[in-house]
Amino acid sequence: MKISVVRDILEANERIARQNRDLFTKNGLLVINLMSSPGAGKTSLLEKTIDNLKDNINIGVIEGDIQSTHDAERIASKGIPAVQINTGGACHLDGNMIRDTFKEFDFKLMDLLVVENVGNLVCPAEFKLGEDYKIMILSVTEGDDKPSKYPLMFHESSVLLINKIDLLPYVDCSLEKIKADSLKINPDMTIFQISCKTGEGLEGWYNWLRERVKISQ
Repeated sequence: MKISVVRDILEANERIARQNRDLFTKNGLLVINLMSSPGAGKTSLLEKTIDNLKDNINIGVIEGDIQSTHDAERIASKGIPAVQINTGGACHLDGNMIRDTFKEFDFKLMDLLVVENVGNLVCPAEFKLGEDYKIMILSVTEGDDKPSKYPLMFHESSVLLINKIDLLPYVDCSLEKIKADSLKINPDMTIFQISCKTGEGLEGWYNWLRERVKISQ
């Protein structure tokens, strides 16, 4: 019975995600689903990305969190439309949750919609939102064993951003192990080594986004 219920939930979500996707495609909108564990640097990456791209790319953000509006306030201070979803305990966003925010945006005036998912390395990978790409951030402070512990997240993500590389001298973490293990799970994954603090490696990420925005329009 439990397996049946879970399957029904996922199938219902996929129907809504397809409807969302159709709407995004109709408006020429690139949509990314940004995922990570808590504290890996999703909001910091978003702030840097917005600062770099907002003069040429119109960006909107949906912020997912269990409680508080802190992250949405940080993003809104950049002068772009941002909506907060508080899940009230749920460990992920789903297609229906983000659909409820659409009335807050004018998709015709936007090029890129970023959904910052709830911090979690399990549930967000299972639920489609209608996005073009799932993007994952892993900080070196989390260690190099995460691909083997959370393979679905790595399997579902098109891009892996390995963040906080400025801290590598102070932590026991192998970049080569993360990259090798990730590519075993998902050989098509694009990997960027970045530091949101120093800016190292971010230009490659910005260029990746610019190219995808052009393709979607």
